[in-house]
Amino acid sequence: MNRKIKSLKPILTAHLFPKLDGMLIELLRSLAPEDWEKPTVSPRWKVKDLAAHLLDTPLRGVSIARDGYVAESPRINSPADLAAFINRLNQEGVTVYRRLSPAVLIALMEVATKLLAESHAARDPNAMAPLGVSWAGEEKSASWFDTAREFTERWHHQQQIRLAVGKPGIMTRELYYPVLDCFLRALPFTYRSISAKPGTYAQINVSGECGGSWYLYRAEETWQLLNEPFGEKASETTIPEEITWRIFTKGIDRESALSQVKVAGDVALGLHVLEMVSIVA
Repeated sequence: MNRKIKSLKPILTAHLFPKLDGMLIELLRSLAPEDWEKPTVSPRWKVKDLAAHLLDTPLRGVSIARDGYVAESPRINSPADLAAFINRLNQEGVTVYRRLSPAVLIALMEVATKLLAESHAARDPNAMAPLGVSWAGEEKSASWFDTAREFTERWHHQQQIRLAVGKPGIMTRELYYPVLDCFLRALPFTYRSISAKPGTYAQINVSGECGGSWYLYRAEETWQLLNEPFGEKASETTIPEEITWRIFTKGIDRESALSQVKVAGDVALGLHVLEMVSIVA
């Protein structure tokens, strides 16, 4: 078992930030005036709100990770406390930056994304990050995981904008597979309260050119994520790549997802993956 656990590799994404955010800036420049106020799959936010959020978060992130500057440190006693705190910060940032004209917002985005890319590129991926990836159940995380988490944030919010305005999505293996791989690192935490026979595993497939397979193995008392099958297969779930990101970011309702997901074997075990949320709030 130890050999297989060790083979689960870090997700290295720092080098991808310039390309992804370059696509974001190009996308924002292409928007018509009416596009900025279109609704998105994020119920609270329109396109301009998402753009404002994508400007706010790198500025806050660089302040913390690069400069060690923390404006406030509230008492966090539970995941609910953390979600409430993050939601408040996010909404405050959106409120401020959506006041800007599109031209000013885009100009500031160029500066913010450059700072963000430089900050993540300068990190030691194996050092400890300022914050743990809470949706994976980690209080402390390696920097590579925090960087990958930030990459998923920038990928899925840009994808939400593209979906809202009818622009082609970012469905390339180079940019989407790391997002999927990062999201699915939350599987052991998501299944922590689910029982299964030790020595069995649940296989999760994401179909399509950007997808792959992940194997969630049940040890005596814990779930462990592997990169290849081990033991007896208990269930196999297949999710189309087009909706996978929406499932894990609360961007699609359960019934719509269920109609497109296939499960073989233990259905309840296989469908529990739909409960996974790979964002903080």
